Amino acid sequence: MIVGLTGGIGSGKTTVAKIFANKEHVAIYIADLEAKKLMSSSDKIKTKLIAEFGSQAYKNNQLNRPFIADIVFKNKSKLATLNSIVHPEVRNHFQSFIKEHKDKTYIIYENAILFESKADKVCDFIISVFVPINIRIERVMQRDASSKSQILERINNQWKEDKKLLQSNYIIKNLLLDITENQVNNIHKILTEKSKLI
Repeated sequence: MIVGLTGGIGSGKTTVAKIFANKEHVAIYIADLEAKKLMSSSDKIKTKLIAEFGSQAYKNNQLNRPFIADIVFKNKSKLATLNSIVHPEVRNHFQSFIKEHKDKTYIIYENAILFESKADKVCDFIISVFVPINIRIERVMQRDASSKSQILERINNQWKEDKKLLQSNYIIKNLLLDITENQVNNIHKILTEKSKLI
């Protein structure tokens, strides 16, 4: 059983994923982390990114993230191009991960752009992590030392929250850790029961 986990930047998806990771018989796949690894290890991705963004796309054989980010978060068509290069490879990698963890009760597929990349199509259920936008901006400014305008650029490239929430089976309001943990525990119980029916 595949459970999508999504939410806007600064919503705390990774925190929620870590709580799920403590549950028995649950495997966690963090799409952004795997995408970063693939962008550095896959020759197929490297060749396409250099062809699209130029030789500056890589420095010392590692992805030049600030250079790419500066381009794609200001240009939606360039962001779409980047996603069209990287996401098919992430999808293939995730299919291998599913095969490796078919003994698990369910797999959490954490992906910031779950809906935008149409990865929701492979999910049986979807969880959205929700936090008011002002708190998200504050969190990301503290975490990344980004400016408010840089964060808003990234937020504007993601689906609006209400659109995501309407298409989700479960919503976690991630404001206080102990309340978030209770919500995860409740959803875990429900998903464990549902897995017996699939």
